[in-house]
Amino acid sequence: MSTLDPVFDTPSDSPTTLRGDVQLISLVGIAHWVSHFSQLLLPPLFPWIKEGLGVSYAELGFLMSVFFVVSCAVQALSGFAVDRFGPRPLLFWGLICLVLAMFGYAISESYTQMVVCAFLAGMGNGVFHPADYTLLNRRVSPNRIGHAYSVHGLTGTLGWALAPALMVPIAIASSWHIALCVAGLISFAVLLLIFFKREQLTLDSSASQAIEILAKPASNQSKPSNDQSNDHSNVKIPFRPEGTFDFLKIPVVWMCFSFFLFYSMALSIVQAYAPEAVRHLQSVPLSVTSSCLTIYMLCSAGGMFLGGFLASNPQRAERVVGVAFLMAGCLSLSFVFLELQSWQVLLLFGVMGLISGSASPSRDLLVKQSTPPNASGRVYGVVYSGLDIGQAISAFVFGVLMDEHNYSAVIMGLALLQVILVLGAMNVRRVRRIAS
Repeated sequence: MSTLDPVFDTPSDSPTTLRGDVQLISLVGIAHWVSHFSQLLLPPLFPWIKEGLGVSYAELGFLMSVFFVVSCAVQALSGFAVDRFGPRPLLFWGLICLVLAMFGYAISESYTQMVVCAFLAGMGNGVFHPADYTLLNRRVSPNRIGHAYSVHGLTGTLGWALAPALMVPIAIASSWHIALCVAGLISFAVLLLIFFKREQLTLDSSASQAIEILAKPASNQSKPSNDQSNDHSNVKIPFRPEGTFDFLKIPVVWMCFSFFLFYSMALSIVQAYAPEAVRHLQSVPLSVTSSCLTIYMLCSAGGMFLGGFLASNPQRAERVVGVAFLMAGCLSLSFVFLELQSWQVLLLFGVMGLISGSASPSRDLLVKQSTPPNASGRVYGVVYSGLDIGQAISAFVFGVLMDEHNYSAVIMGLALLQVILVLGAMNVRRVRRIAS
């Protein structure tokens, strides 16, 4: 009988190959790319949509709030659906909803229509993290899980990077409607690829057997032998839920939720408002600030690649996250208190992206270390719903500050959130130590 690694949520004697892992990680990464691509389609087009529909930044921020509020609710619920029905049906649902929403954006002629499409896009976006991480945790071999997280984060960041790089030139050359239509065609192509490769996205029989074993009460499970109980990272899960909702009693799950809430608020500022705020604070040309987000995301992707190696030692995950965001917070304050030239603004955005990206695999590992093996979808659904809540709040609140031309407050808010992340990472470590 196979046993399940208590940290990596995959059968310890399940045969895995490098080729199989690469195929699975690639497909999951491509699907994740579409999710992040969809999240950053509208913000780069805000100037055109604002003029075309005659709306304010606060109203445009509300579109993103609708997207992320709906995504939050769907993400929490989809975690249960993934544990019940498997991840593959949820991935198809998410991709179909996103494709329909993108084409809906493209043909919208009113703000109300955009709100409806944002609702549909949120329904699609909410399924990806529970489905993706369940597939990775249960199918990828333990010695490659850190790199799997790295690729997963990297593809998502490339989705963010490509959105402004693609949307803005097309909008300049034609219109924002055409730009969003192109986005829909690209996403539809990914949907077709995932459909034809769908057999790679199933849980194998050994994984299913292990899940059934772990779904039984802990008292009915046989104790593993000493050599089996040594997991890959020497990090113990202090709580093994027996009921469907018992995982909600784990304090560190809620600490991770809070961490992701503040993380997404900071990220939302960078994605939607920071380049424009810095343009006014530093009086740099629009051509420079239009490149800031793409540079940030590309450097963040590079940082995620490096972060996969940092995550090879789970014991230092909290330190990696804490140091990275402390440095990022200091760099953010430079935009307010220093006089910078154009090339320095671009450089700071790039370095900030590199540092933040390097913490991403370790950030995901914080959640993995706190996840009981038979509650993967549920835990990831609840924890990562913090991402959606944070972005829903941040998009609207800082949109109001932008309308009031309070650009310094926007950047200082970003720095404050990054410092909160340092404290959050340390607190996750403290809570888990107390629980163990």
